Amino acid sequence: MLLDAVLNVGTEVELASTLQHVVDSAADLTDARYGALALAGPAHGRGPERGRGRIAELFSVGLSEDERRRITRLPTGHTGLLGHPGSTLSLGVPVRVNNDVLGYLCLARKRHGPFTEEDLALLRVLASQAGIAIGNARLYGTARQRARWIEGAAAVTTALLSGEPAADALTTLAKSARILAGAAAGVVLQPTDEGGMEIVAASALDDPGDIVGTSIAPGSPVLVQLLGGEPVYIDDSATDPRMTTHVRTRFGPSMMLPLQSGGRLIGTLALPRKRGGRPYTSVDRLLATQFASQAALALVLADAQHDRERLAVFEDRDRIARDLHDLVVQRLFATEMMLESTRRRTGEGELADLLGHAVDELDSTIQEVRTTIFALQQPPADAPASLRGKVLRETAGAAVLLGFQPSVHFTGAVDTLVGDPLHAGLLAALRGALAAAHRRPGVTSIEVEVDATARLPGGRDGVRLVVSNDGEGEADNEGEGDGDGTGADADTGRAGSSVVWEAER
Repeated sequence: MLLDAVLNVGTEVELASTLQHVVDSAADLTDARYGALALAGPAHGRGPERGRGRIAELFSVGLSEDERRRITRLPTGHTGLLGHPGSTLSLGVPVRVNNDVLGYLCLARKRHGPFTEEDLALLRVLASQAGIAIGNARLYGTARQRARWIEGAAAVTTALLSGEPAADALTTLAKSARILAGAAAGVVLQPTDEGGMEIVAASALDDPGDIVGTSIAPGSPVLVQLLGGEPVYIDDSATDPRMTTHVRTRFGPSMMLPLQSGGRLIGTLALPRKRGGRPYTSVDRLLATQFASQAALALVLADAQHDRERLAVFEDRDRIARDLHDLVVQRLFATEMMLESTRRRTGEGELADLLGHAVDELDSTIQEVRTTIFALQQPPADAPASLRGKVLRETAGAAVLLGFQPSVHFTGAVDTLVGDPLHAGLLAALRGALAAAHRRPGVTSIEVEVDATARLPGGRDGVRLVVSNDGEGEADNEGEGDGDGTGADADTGRAGSSVVWEAER
């Protein structure tokens, strides 16, 4: 009968049914009226006795629901199932996994006589089988858990390399880690210029709005440990003195894992659970740490991929700009010269007027193409938001075709006084003036002046753009007005020329 019981234990698939079968077999083989297998709860507090006595799961035979509820402390067999001394009326043995006592298998009230040494030996065998079943279930659970973390890391890597915006990528990382860890929140922090760290992305079961933007001050013990490349494990975020953020009060067990690349801390992944939540096990910590290492590598690869894509776009735009300048503009200009020469030979008349109109159209087209060439020299993304930055970006792009860097001067608080609605008109006038200067022969220097304190006719407050160059010949009117802008005026009374654009602010 013992062999059958042991073999039957090995055939059960689910752990709960396996442990229940152990209790049933133990009671049947020993002729016991009552039987129970009690597993201890998770560890709490500190020291080797933490968590002892609390029951997490109870499998029984012969006990009523009321009697089951009366078993509140872990039975060992020495005090009886219901907590009363039973001497030879009770029998109990520990259930072990890797020398750790996880619970007890107990029997009580043998129907015919006291328990014997043979009963004790049989109970030990069944307790051993229960320990094996629990150990196997743990290994299987760990393997499944590891597989989920590996799949999660692969999914995060794919998402980060898919080209989505950086903020969305970090949120994806935070959400995936939160789900895998069973945490209340997933948080990504990045270093600040002041030497601290700030939460830049968060995913939470509740609204994470008040989490993003939270900072860890420079010199914090937690930060010192993270900067050293060491993870931080916290039993209770709400009471741990190392935690200083205002959101700590809602969280309990937590992991803070450094995201490193080449020995440099590029961020931190924090995974706090709710207050009173299940503590992280050593397996949880190991798998989360490995996930963080993979995520850090994915972040670095995503940044490198983004840089390569940006470089490819820059190179492509630069190639298009060169082709437009070297092929299209030159051919259009040659055609314009041929038409102009033909017009002069035809003298006055309708044909001459038509040819003059064609020359003007070609000239306009050439100017538009040149303006497009300058625009193509600008970065396609991450453009500056301030007017000062936009003007500097335009002149830097023009320098590629001009062969020299235009000088730029600002008067007044340009970014504060000049509103966004005026930016487009001013920049369009600037591009046109730079393109016109590039067309003129003998241009070796260009000066760009933006005056945010200009006085317009009638005493109105305005902004004025002046683009001057030292080229030869007559200038073209290339500026553009916008809103209340006055358009452009070419000053040709001296060597070189200037283009002026004005608008009321």
